[in-house]
Amino acid sequence: MEIFRGSCTAIVTPFSQSGKSINYKTFKKLIDFQIENGTSAIVFMGTTGEASTMTKKEKEKVAKFAVEYINKRVPVIIGAGSNNTKDAISNSQIFEKLGADALLHVTPYYNKATQNGLIKHYTEIAKSVKIPIILYNVPSRTGVNILPDTVKKLSQIENIVAIKEASGNFEQIVEILKITDKNFSVYSGDDANIFLVLALGGKGVISVVSNLLPQETANICKTFFEGNIEKSRQIQFDLMPIIKALFGEVNPIPIKTALKLKGFKVGIPRLPLTEMEKKNVKNLKKILKKY
Repeated sequence: MEIFRGSCTAIVTPFSQSGKSINYKTFKKLIDFQIENGTSAIVFMGTTGEASTMTKKEKEKVAKFAVEYINKRVPVIIGAGSNNTKDAISNSQIFEKLGADALLHVTPYYNKATQNGLIKHYTEIAKSVKIPIILYNVPSRTGVNILPDTVKKLSQIENIVAIKEASGNFEQIVEILKITDKNFSVYSGDDANIFLVLALGGKGVISVVSNLLPQETANICKTFFEGNIEKSRQIQFDLMPIIKALFGEVNPIPIKTALKLKGFKVGIPRLPLTEMEKKNVKNLKKILKKY
């Protein structure tokens, strides 16, 4: 049940300039830009897609649009996570019916959970649908870390097939790769660590920078899998200044700014996120121009 191998873009949600509605015209352009430049799959309504400030109705519309517009060109992965297990199940069932190829489920945030709670949370979600599920571990945002032994137990559930690992803890990533089945996919959740995760045995990345540079991000993975390790490493090195600039403020503020500089009408982030500070925009422009 491998969903993809290579670079998957955690795509932004383009809003109108006021932020009140979704700009589907730009959405189509962003999707085509991704697919034409080697992206292997697309995640909708993840962290970068600002799912936390979208209504349930908007999420259903975006999921339906994504499935229909992509039309099987690449796998469609929908962010369905919630800190309420019942809501996470409801989201999952709705997106499965709409035709999603897979689901991305972040750990419960704010109310948190013990490791036992995580196992029960994800088990109930997995039982409610048949399509594959990717665990999403990002402790810096959720306050919860999925420990390797918990990942191992969850990986034994048939449709829990992968993890997006954004803990930044390489000892943990090594342990996950060591104790899970070779068919369980580990994806980097940090653009700065794509090459390192691939070298450890990971199968790709769920990326922010690929919104802006899909071909280059895809080529880190492509050249690595082709055996050109030095080329893969060099591309990672080349992208580091841009990656650093794109995380100078909280994601997705900088990536939306960069896409606007590139000519995509993605609008402004929704509150409580704001537009990028002028001094940081100036730095971002300088780095993009240099690149």
